[in-house]
Amino acid sequence: MKIAISSGGPDLNGSMDPRFGRASGFIIYDEETGGHEFVDNTQNLTLPQGAGIQAAQNVAATGAGAVITGHVGPKAYKALSHGGIGVYLGPGGTVREAIDAYEAGRLKTAAGPDKEGHW
Repeated sequence: MKIAISSGGPDLNGSMDPRFGRASGFIIYDEETGGHEFVDNTQNLTLPQGAGIQAAQNVAATGAGAVITGHVGPKAYKALSHGGIGVYLGPGGTVREAIDAYEAGRLKTAAGPDKEGHW
């Protein structure tokens, strides 16, 4: 399965971005191969609204089945859920640490959004 992790840049040892919709981008990590790629999200950084929905569409287009992020708003959560993409709220730290926590079963599926929109 592919996992999308909100990230400040393309490095697995870089910081996980706590935002979903306005993250700088997403590292798409392939559990099967251990490979990864960076998907830029800068087009959503200045949107007055709808950044979470757009980011969810971008993540869905990568084929990811799960997202690890710091926080997710209601519209993004709904879009991800409708796309069958599991949402996991990560502990922060590096992207690699988030992947390790996920693979070790230390992250639980989010039951809903944890932030209001436009934060």
